[in-house]
Amino acid sequence: MSLPFLYHGQTHEWVSLNQRTLTLTLVTDKTTPFSQVFIRHEPDNEEHFSPMTLSKETEHLRYWQGSFELRHDQPLNTYTFKLITGNQQFWLSAYGITKRMPGLEKHFKTNPEHQPPSWVKEQVFYQIFPDRFANGKPEISTQTGEYQIAGASKTVVAKPWGEPVDDHGGNGGYEFYGGDLYGVANKLDYLQDLGITTLYLNPIFAAPSNHRYDTMDYYNVDPHLGTNQDFATMCDDIHQRGMKVVLDAVFNHTSTEHPWFNRLGWHQESGAYQSAQSQYRDYYFFEGETEQYIGWKGVSSLPVLNFENQQVREAIYQSDDAIIKHWLKAPYNIDGWRFDVIHMLGEGDGAKNNAHYVKAFRESAKAVNPDSYILGEHFFEATSWLQGEQEDGSMNYYGFAHPLRALLANTDIALDPIRIDMLEFRDWLAEARAKVPWDNQLAQLNQLDSHDTPRFFTLLNENEALFKIAATFLFTYVGTPCLYYGTEIGMAGGSDPDNRRCMEWDRVKDSEYFPFFKDLIQLRKTHPALQHGNLVELYCDQECFVFARQFEEDVVIVGMNLADYEKVVKLSKEYVELLDLSACELVLQGKQTLIV
Repeated sequence: MSLPFLYHGQTHEWVSLNQRTLTLTLVTDKTTPFSQVFIRHEPDNEEHFSPMTLSKETEHLRYWQGSFELRHDQPLNTYTFKLITGNQQFWLSAYGITKRMPGLEKHFKTNPEHQPPSWVKEQVFYQIFPDRFANGKPEISTQTGEYQIAGASKTVVAKPWGEPVDDHGGNGGYEFYGGDLYGVANKLDYLQDLGITTLYLNPIFAAPSNHRYDTMDYYNVDPHLGTNQDFATMCDDIHQRGMKVVLDAVFNHTSTEHPWFNRLGWHQESGAYQSAQSQYRDYYFFEGETEQYIGWKGVSSLPVLNFENQQVREAIYQSDDAIIKHWLKAPYNIDGWRFDVIHMLGEGDGAKNNAHYVKAFRESAKAVNPDSYILGEHFFEATSWLQGEQEDGSMNYYGFAHPLRALLANTDIALDPIRIDMLEFRDWLAEARAKVPWDNQLAQLNQLDSHDTPRFFTLLNENEALFKIAATFLFTYVGTPCLYYGTEIGMAGGSDPDNRRCMEWDRVKDSEYFPFFKDLIQLRKTHPALQHGNLVELYCDQECFVFARQFEEDVVIVGMNLADYEKVVKLSKEYVELLDLSACELVLQGKQTLIV
């Protein structure tokens, strides 16, 4: 027996909340004689079936409606649909249609109490690695030999803009090209013309390395980037343009040159490394009174913070002027935080009580700005952090970048070979979406590449057709798109640090990709369906995937064809009626995407 037509969207047309009652709409075909239709939910961790009644019939479809009361013991609610015909049953979950009850991880999820900021899903983000974006004030740039870092084993080097990075000498973190906040401010017109609405800046606080993930002063902008006042002025300009700004926060570890640690003695007060009697000793993890300590992933220049220490908690998130709160307040008024390796921080080795601290970070930020965006970095699955109470969204490697890389570049995140077809790609995406409440799906940050991955263009061997397919998917799929600087002009680059080349400004004017990305951004910004619309899977085979994004009257259909030949896809009468289309037949040329 073939599968029936079943569909349930997750926007307000399909899910409505009145006080504590959730009312759901389900649509089925008219040819399958369902005798019973239920909503399965768990009000007290035990299953309960709420009946659905037929509310409307059209030429090809039946609409069913049912409701249930939200749980009283927790904010997260899950549900799935059970339908019976004769001696056969079908289940519809967020993953899709099955003939048996799906596991709880595949059920639809909603958390009305904890919602991401509504503005996030409407944005187009742009990630900037400050040292490599633009040099606006050369006189403040780092100079060769200015200081030594990495336990005095490395000396910083200043390099001319655009010169190749040191890809093999182990000096990637110590080469400076002079990008600064003045350069960012000078390029706001460029970013606004491209269509960017939110800037995500890699760390800008004082630090010895060029990546600045080794913070040594959380309250001051690195002087080689500018001043606190410069940043406040830039934030004001950004906000006056109707744009937003999100900063990178590194709270799992500090630099060895932070005053709390003070390995090289740059600061007057005795640090944790210098003395077992230092007031900061318990800020980190030492073996007794020795100089042996825990570094992030064994990296000695990044000593891990101990959140069992009350002073650490006060400094990071608890006090009135805690770091998380400080930058959300005037005169900066940043709009959110991206938390580096947020899954690793906690008490001791193994990130004990991690969920407690992520929740506390969220509460600290929301206490200052309830509309602030809490974004976590997770290279792998982030499901447990994305149920509403912790993060609004994550850098969506698991549910976007990994499957797209496997499909188009045939490589995984470790650069090992992998081959999947479009059916497996569709399943990967559906599984990742199903695990997360709908509003958090929309707040996921989708990227083709970042400062931690090779450039996608390079992974594709600079294949123009595949690059355009990837870019189209970025701006049409569920979640919020983010461009890593230079992606809009097809910049190349291998693994870190080669993926952090200087922005190639001389290529912008003649880039064939810049107008392509500009059009994609405009498409997304003018279609509510692409910002917060349902995803409706219309067709999938091994080489071709067609889906729609739908919100109220707005419908966008996207087709991806990886075959070398033309494919014709005819939509079923149920989909045509559901989406209020005229009879629809799509013709996809080989190796292309189609948007209608």
